[in-house]
Parts: sequence; structure tokens; C-alpha cells
Amino acid sequence: MMDSIHNYYERLVIEEVQAHYSEQLEDELLADMACIALNLIPPRYIRYDIDMSFFLTPKERIKIEEKVRKACRKAYKKILELPKKNSSEPPQPVV
Repeated sequence: MMDSIHNYYERLVIEEVQAHYSEQLEDELLADMACIALNLIPPRYIRYDIDMSFFLTPKERIKIEEKVRKACRKAYKKILELPKKNSSEPPQPVV
């Protein structure tokens, strides 16, 4: 029962990160980026994604998508500002 509860934004943030940043950062940094982005968005706990999707108006859906994109952009900037392990240089995007 309790394992069905999750933050609605988790899937959305992970999808955004994978779709737009996976070619630019290593997997470990992508995970860090997702965590940073999720911490920028107030959690919205639900049991079933389908219920949330069903009750959202198109205007609310657009607002949520923009909130996720904005949080991911901020998280990406933070990741680039972090020093590399054992270095004072910021992490370089994967080329």
C-alpha cells in the first residue's frame, strides 16, 4: 500500500533531465541534477499518476511543465558551477 505513494514531479524531472541533458552530462551528474531540480519544486505526493493527469486542466499542465523546465535549467547551472572531484575546475559537459 505505502509503496504506491510518490512525488508526482519525480517522473517529470527525470524525463526532462534525460531528454535534454543526457548528452551533456555523465549519469552521476544527471542524478545530482535531478535531485537539485526536485528540491527546487515543492513536492506533490500522489498514489497514481493517472489520477493526477486526469484532474489537471490544460493550463495547470502547462504551468507544471514550465515549473519542471525552469527547475532543471537552474539545476543544470548549479551542476556546472560545482567543482570537479579532486579539482577546482567545474565539471565539463560530455562531448
